[in-house]
Parts: sequence; C-alpha cells; structure tokens
Amino acid sequence: MERTLIKETPELVGTTIKLQGWAEVVRDMGKLTFTDLRDRSGRIQIVGYQMMKDITTESVIEVIGEIKKRPEKMINPELETGMIEMDVKEYKILSKSEPLPIQVNEAGMNETDQDKRLDYRWIDLRKSKNKLIFEVWTVMEQAMREFWIKNGYMEIHSPKILGAPSESGAEVFEVKYFEGKAYLAQSPQFYKQMAMAAGFEKVFEVGPVFRAEKSNTIRHATEFTGYDIEISFVESHHDVMKAEEELLRYTLTQIKEKLGDKIQKTFNVEVKVPSKPFIRMTMVEAKAVLAKLGIPSEKAGDLGSEEEKALGKYGIEELDSEFIFVTDYPIDIRPFYHMRHEDNPNLTMSFDLMYKGLEITTGAKREHRYDVLVKQALEKGMTQEKIQFYLDFFRYGCPPHGGFGMGPGRLVMKILDLPNIREASYLFRNPKRLNP
Repeated sequence: MERTLIKETPELVGTTIKLQGWAEVVRDMGKLTFTDLRDRSGRIQIVGYQMMKDITTESVIEVIGEIKKRPEKMINPELETGMIEMDVKEYKILSKSEPLPIQVNEAGMNETDQDKRLDYRWIDLRKSKNKLIFEVWTVMEQAMREFWIKNGYMEIHSPKILGAPSESGAEVFEVKYFEGKAYLAQSPQFYKQMAMAAGFEKVFEVGPVFRAEKSNTIRHATEFTGYDIEISFVESHHDVMKAEEELLRYTLTQIKEKLGDKIQKTFNVEVKVPSKPFIRMTMVEAKAVLAKLGIPSEKAGDLGSEEEKALGKYGIEELDSEFIFVTDYPIDIRPFYHMRHEDNPNLTMSFDLMYKGLEITTGAKREHRYDVLVKQALEKGMTQEKIQFYLDFFRYGCPPHGGFGMGPGRLVMKILDLPNIREASYLFRNPKRLNP
C-alpha cells in the first residue's frame, strides 16, 4: 500500500489508507488510545482499539486504517483534519523514541531554555512553528532565484578558501593550507567583481559566509548563508538600491501569497509588501533624525544597534515604511573598494538597508579604476602584493559596477519578528557553539 500524506486525508473519508509519521501526543484512555500523528504535511488524530499502548511520544510509526468523520462534538476547528480521524486496523513502530530531553508538543507548554533547545535542534525543529520558519526560507529563496533568473542574472559559486582576506584582516578565520595559510571567505566580494570583469554583467550567489567576530548578540553568527549580487553599468549606488528594492518587493509578495495566512496564525505577524519606494536618507540625515529623537550617537558615521532600532521605529511610525536605505557612509567606515563621491571624496557611494530596525544589507558602487583602487588600498594600510590578484581584475577593462550582500537569516528573523537570529538558523554558529 502506498503511503498517503495527512493533508490528503480530508478527501478520503471511507477509504483505508497507510500513514507514516511521528506520534506527537499519546493518550491512553483504557479501551481506546488516541494519538496525534504528525508528518510533514499536517496532523491527524488516530484511534486505536485495545492497541498502540506501547507507543511512546515522538516514536515514528506506520498505521493502516479507515478515515472516518469525527462525531460532531469531537470536531476540532483549529486543525485542518479536525473534521475526521483514522480508526486504526494495524500499526507498526518504525523507531521507538526514548523519553524526550526537550518538549515538542506546543500546547500549553513553557518553552525550554534556548541553549538546551539548540543542543537538541533536530528535535526542536519538529515543532510546527519551526517548520514554518523554513517554509518561509524555501519560498524566499525560490522567489529570489526566480527574480534573478527572470532579470538576466547568472549564478556563480566562488571559492571559500582564499589566499587573502576579502575585507579587513581583523575578522577572518585563518586556516592552515598545506605548508602555508589561507582564509575562510567573509564574502564572495572579490570574485563577483571578477565576474564583472569577465563580462557576465549580472550575477548572484547563495553560499556560506564566515565571520570571526567574537560577538554573541541576537543578530550575529560566525557562519551563515549569504545572498550576494553584482551588476554592471550602474551610474551610482542608487541603481543598486533600486535593484534590491524590486527584488524584495517580489519576494515579499510571494511569501505573503503562499504563507501569509499561516504566518499570521502562527506568529501573529502580517507580511507587508511595500507599496511605495523605500525611504532613502544619508548618514548625515539619519544622525540628525536620531539626534531629534534624543538617541545618542554610538559612533560617528555609523549606526549602532540602538540607533538602528530607533530609526526603524521612526520609519514605521512617522514615514509608514519598514525599509530605510541609509546612504553615503564615510570612507573610514567602508572598505577600500567602495567608490567615493567626486564632489566629496570623504564619502562613499554606499548604503545599508534597514528592515524593521535591523541592518539586513550592505551595498555600494565599486571602484573599477585600477590606479584609484591601488591608491585607496594603500590608504587603508593594505599590502598591494597580497591583493594583486584582485587588482589585476581591473587592468584589462572592467565596467562600472555595484552590488550588495544580504543576510537572509536576518530577513527571515524580521519577517516573522523572531527574537534572535538563532531561531531563524537551521544550525547556529557563534563563538560558543560548534555542535550539533
């Protein structure tokens, strides 16, 4: 007999089928045993007569039985299969569960401490709300790929073991590489720019990013998935911002259409698709707004976490926008390859995108002129010899270009209003966590 998914059962009343899944809740009522069976598609109550008393919570089981309508007084309107149940004829325990170290059944329970839940992440992920997080990830990534491919982008996969750091050397993982040393990539920055020199014109990459930051905040991780794009023949960083705005509007539309109701029910969050252009303000303007709000400046020319939160709240309440581009960062805050304004060489053609008070993206127009790049690298104290391979990309004709790097984990975190990046990560890594 072929396996049937639980979501298909409402249309199969009167038929005998086979289900497989996890025994989420087991209730022994003497002559009857009621079990809430869960698979990837949903839940259903199964009823055993003088059987199934050896099943433990979260055991993996197989049941064969008839789908029947529930008695009217037993209908559960909260469950998609609440109108029906299965009368079990035979069952098999495929894998018996030991007593659980953390809770899985979410009904009326107190959440287990997060560190312990992360220790047993494969059990924690069985919860329906956690499954929904990764349904959002799936729709989000599919939507972005659709957008990129429809708009002429090519996908690349750049190396993650580098001979030189892609940013500054302070936050990189150094690894032994045969008789020498190498670095884990902080971003595909150098190689997506190489694609511009190769004439690809539009590229995207989805891949791992490594940051050796000794930070244990709600938004930092030492390894995460990054989304990166680079496009040629841009006039300024505003062209890059426009491309990201279109990408996010398309992506949020897909998430809202496919999962909006489930997100509203599970997380009590409305997915909002922006109907107007994202707010854009320079760093100077952002600092002025924060000063009027009485928020102290944490660092000249940059925004601290409390400033981001305050600016995000201001954007939602006063400007009716969950998204704010903050532009024109000073040169001491940005890397050497960001292009500088001709009329103000102390400022870069760069931006960060804030979403609900959290930075999710950094981008810029890049410097593509070889001699200017060399000069700016030396100004930053970089050794030309170590980045000569990168500088060579610009010696044989390279168009003006720009791009951005996005943290999709942060995007998911804010779409669902999760408390921290750990909840949005399949397996989280920070300075204190390397397992599981």
